[in-house]
Amino acid sequence: MAENAEEIILPREVEEEFTELTRGIEEVLPVHEFRKKLLKAYETRTPLRVKAGFDPTAPDLHLGHTVLIQKLRQFQKFGHRVLFLIGDYTAMIGDPTGKSETRKVLSRREVEENAKTYKEQVFKILDVQKTEIVFNSTWLSSLKLEDILHLTGKYTVARMLERDDFSKRYHDGQPISLVEFMYPLMQGYDSVALKCDVELGGTDQKFNLLVGRDLQSAYGQSTQCVIMTPLLVGLDGVKKMSKSLGNYIGIKEAPGDIYGKLMSISDSLMLDYYTLLSDKSTADLERIKKEIAEGKIHPKKAKADLAFEITARFTSENVAREVAAEWEKIHNPKERGLPHDIPSFSFIPGTELALLLKEAKLAQSNSEARRMVEQNSIYRVDESGNEEVLTDFKMPIREGFILRAGKRKFLRIVPH
Repeated sequence: MAENAEEIILPREVEEEFTELTRGIEEVLPVHEFRKKLLKAYETRTPLRVKAGFDPTAPDLHLGHTVLIQKLRQFQKFGHRVLFLIGDYTAMIGDPTGKSETRKVLSRREVEENAKTYKEQVFKILDVQKTEIVFNSTWLSSLKLEDILHLTGKYTVARMLERDDFSKRYHDGQPISLVEFMYPLMQGYDSVALKCDVELGGTDQKFNLLVGRDLQSAYGQSTQCVIMTPLLVGLDGVKKMSKSLGNYIGIKEAPGDIYGKLMSISDSLMLDYYTLLSDKSTADLERIKKEIAEGKIHPKKAKADLAFEITARFTSENVAREVAAEWEKIHNPKERGLPHDIPSFSFIPGTELALLLKEAKLAQSNSEARRMVEQNSIYRVDESGNEEVLTDFKMPIREGFILRAGKRKFLRIVPH
């Protein structure tokens, strides 16, 4: 990227803009074209039209989704126009990217309900005055058969089979519907309809994003630049953040859960989260990394600052301060404290500990409950915050007490 990036010399302020907009980015295609677009926008005082598409296939967003939205917010800070595209039409087809089989088709009602919650959530990050919410059903639903045939004539089956997932399914004898071939064409046509200058997407969307460039060229338009963000690694530190894997942080979760989950990530993952999720400048991030390496800032303090920033983004600074203080109170070994509001669970006296954990939904199964006890993560807590680890998963529970499971979950168990 650096070699091409040097071809276009930018004024200092535009070079700084380029640096910020490409921070944490996996790939820019082509880099020299993106620099040209930034320069032209600067000289003509014409904002770029920047698009990112989201198919509303699930009702709630998590931090993995917000990597793209944060990057859109950075474009807004530099005066560009953001097109937040809700793929209400393409969602009914289902993106085949990375899928080993044909996806279940969503109903119109499911898509509309999910789209409604997306609109509510994105403005916790984006500037509403600089954002245009668009739905691709606006243009895709009005295409006639002759228009669709004209569109399909722009791409070949051979090009479609260059996609890794399609190629693998084809060679494995797995079915690929013609509807799935339509998905990248329709996503690409979104860029034609919106006359986009830039499109953002995850690295797993590379094929679809490049189809947009190809179609713009085929329809006689200037081609968009493609900017790809890395996939955010989840709480396990291994796989991408996903609700199905349970390693996610939902932006509508309780503030204490958002803060606590962020405090649980590893120090190395914290630096990635800073790069991809924080509003801090590139210079500030370099300073934080340097001071951590030199021992001037403890990683826990840096992590707490990040957790506060992200929690405040989706709630408020006052709420973030409250949950930060409570988290510190609970996790400070010198002053172990209890949360203000501890939920209660009623049990039948004599119930074994493992069964109680399962019935209280602290564990999904008896085996998971036993494992939690064997790993010394279940505690009896008194009102002063003193704790006693419980080591016998068969022990009958006869009296009420406060129970702590893991680091963050407290439950006041009371006899039925």
